[in-house]
Amino acid sequence: MRAGIALGSNIGDRLQALIAGREALEKLEGAEGPRIHSSLYETEPVGTEPDAAPFLNAVVELDFHGHPANLLEALQQIESAMGRPSKRPRNAPRTIDLDILYVGNLTLSTPDIVIPHPRLHLRRFVLVPLAEIRPDLRLPGQHHTVSELLAALTDPAAVQRSSLQWNLS
Repeated sequence: MRAGIALGSNIGDRLQALIAGREALEKLEGAEGPRIHSSLYETEPVGTEPDAAPFLNAVVELDFHGHPANLLEALQQIESAMGRPSKRPRNAPRTIDLDILYVGNLTLSTPDIVIPHPRLHLRRFVLVPLAEIRPDLRLPGQHHTVSELLAALTDPAAVQRSSLQWNLS
């Protein structure tokens, strides 16, 4: 199934963190092509401490063959390997953040995982890069496409295409 994964970083070398995160996603067991990714976007921090640095955000979509709980575990292992502590305050600054946005048309709600991401439709920093790669995607439980959700969004957070971009050489 096609799985959408959000990437974000707001401490350290944010560009290198997203590049390393994307490379790790490409090597996941059960993941295969075609892989698509958005541009990188500079975004205002949402729900963080007032002095938090801006985020660099993107979305990657790939085929994933396996249970979403296995995908979540793999994402958490990548975060840990990249220096993100497993125990942390909510919305704390992070070297890398990897969130499952959707897995095909699956809906899942357990204490550990909710798919699609429960706040995806409320977050400009996710919808902007997602609309770049999948504007006509209709997420489970939504009556509107990603581009329609983005157009109707009242979230005032600034999201702009970054001058920092993937090095695809």
